Amino acid sequence: MNDVNDERETDRGTLLHTLDRGLQVLEAIAASEGEATAKVLSRQLGIKIGTCYHLLRTLVAAGYVVRLTGGVYDVGPRAASLSRHLQRRSGPSPELSVILTRLHNKTQETVYLSGWQHGTPTLQHYLTGEHALRVGALDVGYVGNMHARASCKAILAYLPEEQVAAMLKGVPLEALTPNTITDFDEFTVELARVRSRGYALDLEEFSPGVVCLSAAFFDGSGLPVGSFTASVPVTRFTERQARLAAQVREAGSMATTLLRTGRIVIPSAG
Repeated sequence: MNDVNDERETDRGTLLHTLDRGLQVLEAIAASEGEATAKVLSRQLGIKIGTCYHLLRTLVAAGYVVRLTGGVYDVGPRAASLSRHLQRRSGPSPELSVILTRLHNKTQETVYLSGWQHGTPTLQHYLTGEHALRVGALDVGYVGNMHARASCKAILAYLPEEQVAAMLKGVPLEALTPNTITDFDEFTVELARVRSRGYALDLEEFSPGVVCLSAAFFDGSGLPVGSFTASVPVTRFTERQARLAAQVREAGSMATTLLRTGRIVIPSAG
């Protein structure tokens, strides 16, 4: 493959198109839960079948992908190793994981734990509810669309407005659904509502049919360092709002107590 044609210039500098497509293939395989084939990947990603096979052979040879019986591909040992390294570096503390499990047991809903990584609120862990509601785009390490997610709004609400503005500078507030807030001034008003009620809401702003409630937790200096979130179908939201709000706030309060008494120490936004 021609190295010159494989490069493209962007406002971020030169990118290697082949590497970009290879990573897209790897991500698609990881998301397919062991059911990806070359034809499916080619169609899903808009990659020519010949190119797709070339990328798959390269990933298999490097150990990032394995080819199973029937021409099915799955994540290989080297990709799994990367995941373990990431979890060790950025995963939540055992104490926070216990609180998340408690929240999951009390709500029986899908719950999420977010914290800071590289200066950005990042999804660190989740547990799927008994009704198996989970938004497909969300996975460990997800950092996008802070304006549309309750987990991020719960954290951003307690930061100085100029810091929030700096974090969102140059980032378009994309309309993911008709309910998504896309104006920064309106977004700051929403953050004020979060502080007033003590928890954040995502009212079908990130994904249609899904509502999320989230409460932040804080370190000893009062800085927000993470959030606990519960996700429910919109059809169950009204009847469960008060109880779920109390449960995510309780989880946040428990984590805050552990941080302020020095029983756990985690990075903050400061």
